[in-house]
Amino acid sequence: MVEIVTTTGDRDVVDPDPFTSESAQILIREIMGCNLELENLNKNINDVIQKYKNIIDVLGRV
Repeated sequence: MVEIVTTTGDRDVVDPDPFTSESAQILIREIMGCNLELENLNKNINDVIQKYKNIIDVLGRV
């Protein structure tokens, strides 16, 4: 048994032996969730970088 604990505190248990399509689906859902979180983080980082550049641009004009 392998226990996967998500950032929300949810727990999924995957039995690697025998590995079933249900086990694969659980892992695929976790991967998709992680991917979505990474995309959101990347967008937030890009937003902060743009704000930073805007602030620098305004300060450069002063």
